[in-house]
Amino acid sequence: MTTAERAEAFAPAKVNLALHVTGQRADGYHLLDSLVMFANLGDRVSACLADQLRLSVTGPLAEGVPTGPENLVLKAAVWAGQSADFELEKNLPAAAGIGGGSSDAAAALRVLEALTGQPADVGRLAELGADVPVCYFGRACRMAGVGEQIEAVDLPRVAAVLANPRVEVETPHVFGKLAAKNNAPLPELPPLGSASDLIAFLREQTRNDLEPPALALAPVIGEVLDRLWGLEGARLARMSGSGATCFALFDEIGAAETAAAALSAQRPDWWVSAVWLS
Repeated sequence: MTTAERAEAFAPAKVNLALHVTGQRADGYHLLDSLVMFANLGDRVSACLADQLRLSVTGPLAEGVPTGPENLVLKAAVWAGQSADFELEKNLPAAAGIGGGSSDAAAALRVLEALTGQPADVGRLAELGADVPVCYFGRACRMAGVGEQIEAVDLPRVAAVLANPRVEVETPHVFGKLAAKNNAPLPELPPLGSASDLIAFLREQTRNDLEPPALALAPVIGEVLDRLWGLEGARLARMSGSGATCFALFDEIGAAETAAAALSAQRPDWWVSAVWLS
């Protein structure tokens, strides 16, 4: 949404349906091969141009979110060379493996584009973080390299339950515990005409290489996965990104909504939501 003075952009949750670590460069950056979709749930970023850079944070998960220069919204503005007064509505947990901060940065860049008419330098987006290019792309894709290689893919919409135990897992620590760093890439994608086809492909031919090291750092992830697998109708349960958010896939949204309600009743202290991924 854009007005003459203010613009707003949606910052959806990113879900790594599969994540294979295929190598490590001499500079320490890891090479990835990942299948990514986005949820119809996320944060919102709005802003108006201003003489000074400012950020206020609202929303149900605003507590503890920094409003200083370390926040990726402000980092994105500095990177773009623009000053604005931003408001971030925080609905996603932080350090959760679903690209919350990176998606916020991508949304901030879209807001600035709407306000100034100047597009972001897409070729340099990875300077803001490995997930910023894919979040800026914002739709189903295959992500490779250190995050800069993005290829659109045609995937069917699929229902999911997202669950986070409200434990932050720092991505560098997860990569630091990764035992094998030269793993096989994703196979070539077959025709995937339905959600059932997609789920079967993911179960049989893909994985998340970061799941074992994340489990070692945060054993509660094991409980999250166990509870997701135990939900009625769950076809696949897996961790997203570097954790601690995990997801379960379902054949239809009604089953996902019922399952999310059941899981919330079991663990009211967790962040749980039923979503569409597309």
